[in-house]
Amino acid sequence: MKNKILTLAVTVFIAGSMLTGCQSSAKKVENAQDKVQDAKDNVVVAKQELDQALKDSIQQFKKESEEKITAHEKSIAEFKARIANEKMEVKAKYEKELAGLEQKNTDLKKKLDEYKEEGKEKWITFKNDFNKNMDDLGQALKNFTVKRK
Repeated sequence: MKNKILTLAVTVFIAGSMLTGCQSSAKKVENAQDKVQDAKDNVVVAKQELDQALKDSIQQFKKESEEKITAHEKSIAEFKARIANEKMEVKAKYEKELAGLEQKNTDLKKKLDEYKEEGKEKWITFKNDFNKNMDDLGQALKNFTVKRK
């Protein structure tokens, strides 16, 4: 008798667990739809955050680049003042070189001002090209100082 009651109790417990543990297919579909909607919302938020981060990166890069361009302009002005007292033939050569460097600096400033946000890939390409040109100009200014001395 004890075994029959124990077996019956275990059977009722297992059957009850199975009935309460199973969800209806409608409930499963509803839960899946909720999860999909949450994922879509998360994607939208992540995209907005990425766009904002890209805009912030562009603004920071522009600010830093403008500071470098201004520093180059000051260097060029200082070089012009130094060569003002040079001999005519040397002065003409230096002025010609400085004019070329000044034009490159102006072109970089114009290129930076005219850049429009066109996506991450184009931004990376623009940034790499611009940095290379800026580094080349900085090196040319440095070399000009070395040659001058």
